[in-house]
Amino acid sequence: GTLAQRLQRSPLPPEDAAQLIETLALAVHHAHERQVIHRDLKPANVLFMRDGTPKITDFGLAKVLQDSEVSPGDATRTGDPIGTPRYMSPEQAAGRSDTVGPATDVYALGTLLYECLTGRAPFVSASVVETLRMISNDDPLPPRRLQASIPRDLETICLHCLAKEPGRRYATAEDLADDLHRYRYGEPI
Repeated sequence: GTLAQRLQRSPLPPEDAAQLIETLALAVHHAHERQVIHRDLKPANVLFMRDGTPKITDFGLAKVLQDSEVSPGDATRTGDPIGTPRYMSPEQAAGRSDTVGPATDVYALGTLLYECLTGRAPFVSASVVETLRMISNDDPLPPRRLQASIPRDLETICLHCLAKEPGRRYATAEDLADDLHRYRYGEPI
């Protein structure tokens, strides 16, 4: 099944959420090392193998980074938002495809962590336009306001991923995975 199906039942326990996102962050880092940005990380694109191993799927909107700002095969233009609205980064929501990079996927990993912990995406609205506006302008409600049992360090990691400016997020998906690993083993984040 998918992560979306699992989250329909209830949020994940914090330890399970941290372990899952750590694994996904390492997979995303592997793609980034090969110059591939996913651009559409969401619960429906996380599948579980029979043994429980998560796999990231659907690289249909992926972008291959090259020396130029826009890769030759990139079908999108600056100004066109691309991705699933509630999981888009602020730069995607604003249509700034020229600034899409690894930090875009780090933001999406933060949305996955947020949803795993709280049972909902950070920004939800009845309209796509309002969702995009919220992503661009509003701060997410701290996860502990929705689930008081979430550990403070895990909330800090989550909110760090969801910073509006790409430069204020984890520099790499591996850095995110490292902090989640430290959290899981009781080390300072």
